[in-house]
Amino acid sequence: MYTLVKIELYKIFRKWRTYIGFMAIGVLVPVIQIAMYFQGAHYLEFITRSFKDNFVFVGNLLNGYLIAYIILGSLTIHIPFLIALVSGDLLAGEATAGTYRMLITRPISRMKLVTAKFISGLIYTNLLVLWLAIISLGLGVIIFGVGELIVIKDAIIIFAQNDILWRFAFAYASAALSMSVVCALGFLFSSLVENAIGPIVTTMTVIIIFTIFSAINIDFFRTIKPYLFTNYMSTWQLVFDAPIDYDEIIKNLLVLAGHIIGFFGITLFLFKRKDILT
Repeated sequence: MYTLVKIELYKIFRKWRTYIGFMAIGVLVPVIQIAMYFQGAHYLEFITRSFKDNFVFVGNLLNGYLIAYIILGSLTIHIPFLIALVSGDLLAGEATAGTYRMLITRPISRMKLVTAKFISGLIYTNLLVLWLAIISLGLGVIIFGVGELIVIKDAIIIFAQNDILWRFAFAYASAALSMSVVCALGFLFSSLVENAIGPIVTTMTVIIIFTIFSAINIDFFRTIKPYLFTNYMSTWQLVFDAPIDYDEIIKNLLVLAGHIIGFFGITLFLFKRKDILT
C-alpha cells in the first residue's frame, strides 16, 4: 500500500492543476495581508465601534493571530473548489487517459487501488490546509507580530497570547477534516464519470446548494439542516468560543468523519462493480 500511495502521489504532483491551489493561496493570502497592513486599522475600528462606549481596547489587537483568523474564515469557503480540482480527477482522469484497463490488470485488487488513490487525495488535501496555516499564521505573525486575539460573535471575546496557538492548531485540524469531506465527495463523483470536469462542477454545485439550504430559515430547511455536511464544515469556529462546547465539537467531527467513510464506502462499492471497457 505504501508503494501504491507513493505512485499515486507522484501522479498527482506531476499535473499542473495540482499546484493551482498552492499558488492561489500563495498569492491571495499575502494580498489580503498587505491590504490589512494598510487598511487593518479601519477594519478593527469597524468591528469594535459598537463596544467603544463601554470598553477601552489597548495592546496590539491588529496582529498575526487576528489576520490568520480572518483568512481562515474567508478562504475555507473557497478552498473546496481547489480540492475538487484534484479529487475529481483521481479516477476520472484515468478514464480520460484510457488507463483504466491497464490499472486493473495489475496484480493489485481494485480495493487497494481505490484506497491508495483516496489516501493520496487526503494527503493532498491536508497539505493544502497545512500550506494555508503556514502562510497565513506564520507570515501573519512575521508581518503583524503577536498579541491578544479579539473574536466577536454574540459577545466580544479576547484570548490571551498563551491561549491562542493550541486553538489555531485545533481549528486547522478541524478545517482539514472538513476539506477531507469535500475530497471524498469529489472522489465519489470521479468514480461515476469519465471526465474530470463533471466531478469538479458537481462537487461545487452540491456544496453551494447545501450551503444555501443551511442558510434559509424555513421550517423545512431547518429540518434537513442536520443532515447536510455543509452544516458542520465551520466547526473550527467553535474552538474560538468561551467556554468551548467540546461535546458539540466532537459530535460535529464525528459527523464529518462519518461522511468521509460513507462517501469512500460508496465509491469502493461502485468501483468494484464498475465495468471497465477501455
